[in-house]
Amino acid sequence: TAPGVEARAASVPDSDGVVVVPAFVGLGAPYWDPHARGTVLGITRGTSRAHIARATLDGVAHQSADLLEAMTADAGAALAELRVDGGMTQNGLLMQTQADLLGVPVVRPEISETTALGAATLAGLGAGVWTSADLDRQWAASARWSPTPDADTEAGRARWRRAVERTRGWAEEP
Repeated sequence: TAPGVEARAASVPDSDGVVVVPAFVGLGAPYWDPHARGTVLGITRGTSRAHIARATLDGVAHQSADLLEAMTADAGAALAELRVDGGMTQNGLLMQTQADLLGVPVVRPEISETTALGAATLAGLGAGVWTSADLDRQWAASARWSPTPDADTEAGRARWRRAVERTRGWAEEP
C-alpha cells in the first residue's frame, strides 16, 4: 500500500545505488521524450524491496527537482520554498528528500488536496469575490521539511542524470 511504501523505504538509509526512473509514459518536462521508458538500475544480490521502494521515492523527487531547476533557470529567480499538494505529500520521506534535493523548505498546507479548491479560488479571485490578501490569510501550513543535504546529494543527482540518459529513446524504432 502507499502508506507502507514510506515505512519500507525508511527502513534503509539510502537506495544502495539503485535508481528508479519512473518514465512509465515517457518523460515530460524538461526532457520531453515520449520514447523513454521506466527503468530500475543498479540492482545487486543485496538489493531488497526496501531499496527499490527508496529508489522509487528518490526518482519521483529527482523528476520534480529536474522540473523545478528548469523553471527557476527560465524564470531567472531562485526558489524560496516549495509549496506542495496532492496525495503523495502525505509521504514525509518523499517530502524530506525533495527538500534535500532542492535545498529549500517544502511546505504542505492544511488542505493537501487543493486542485478543486485552486480552481474555485481563481474563479472567486477573477470575479472579485476576494482579493489576493484575503487568500493569503486563508492558507496555513500543516507540515514543513527543511533541507538537510549531505555530501551525497550531488553524487545522487549525477547518478540520476546518468540513469535518465539510459531511459531516453528506449521505445524508438531501430
